[in-house]
Amino acid sequence: MTIEVVSLFVILFALLAGGLWIGLTLALTATLLLAMFRSIPLDKLLPQYAWNILTTQELLALPLFILMGELLFRTRLSRSLFQGLAPWAGLLPGRLLHVNVIGCTIFAAISGSSAATTQVIGRMSLNELLRRGYSRDIAIGSLAGAGTLGFLIPPSNIMIIYGVLGDVSILKLFTAGVLPGLLLAGTFMAWVMLHTTLNGTLVPETEAKLSQIPWGERFAALKDLAPALFLIACVLGSMYGGLATPSEAAAVGVLGAALVAWGQGSMSQQVMRDVLIGSVITCSMIALIVLGASILGNAAAFLGIPQAVAAFVKGLGLSPFMLMSCWSCFISFSAASSTASR
Repeated sequence: MTIEVVSLFVILFALLAGGLWIGLTLALTATLLLAMFRSIPLDKLLPQYAWNILTTQELLALPLFILMGELLFRTRLSRSLFQGLAPWAGLLPGRLLHVNVIGCTIFAAISGSSAATTQVIGRMSLNELLRRGYSRDIAIGSLAGAGTLGFLIPPSNIMIIYGVLGDVSILKLFTAGVLPGLLLAGTFMAWVMLHTTLNGTLVPETEAKLSQIPWGERFAALKDLAPALFLIACVLGSMYGGLATPSEAAAVGVLGAALVAWGQGSMSQQVMRDVLIGSVITCSMIALIVLGASILGNAAAFLGIPQAVAAFVKGLGLSPFMLMSCWSCFISFSAASSTASR
């Protein structure tokens, strides 16, 4: 590989090992590479590029969805979801463990954030599951797995970032994420049913009474899902109905979340202060990462690093299967090393 590629990895991993923020690491790596191998006016280029990236119109949806997630995090939406889903989840093997998966699926379709999804659903369901005697491992595992659905199910914040960086239609990305997200949620539910059936100790025997709840109570519990369905209709309905762009749908979602919070009596001056501060902190962090990744990507392309890496991989002569296997082993080793270092 060329000296530029080697320098990229050395500088990048050295800065990360030093504990520097990821966004600053990416931006500083790109700046050092350009300063070392190209003679260009960085003091003029980088500010102009930062302005162009951070004022991209498609990026406007991101802070709005983050604001909506912060609003919903401080409402009683998690309690409503649990009360509405519990009578129906009791019909399936695994019982209330499915509340984690279904609740995360529904909330992912509202907020688009995996962090917010895990926080909101876990705040209510995890304590309730442990209090009822469910296995701690499968309760936390089902929540951790289903919490990642926020990355895939629209309106995913990550898809907005990818769309901006890759110059791809965000609405098309959202459309492409619906079916895989639902399939993944179904897979999580199938795993919970299979695992709890093979190991009956994971679900307390007393939970068998959930399957005997009268159907009238089950249908009556559906009213607790109304706030969540209302927000899904506001966000996804406005986009797929052709009434709003992703940015406009995010604004509609913020309004809907504010109405839900007001209707549940969760709005107060302190709550609004916490919402605004939390949104600014999260948006600043993501904006720094987006900016750093954009600068590094363009610097790498300017230096011909992608072509050099592609030529190196092609020169290995590996089959597609072997290449994917080696990459999977590398990712697993990196994840294991990161976990061990913590």
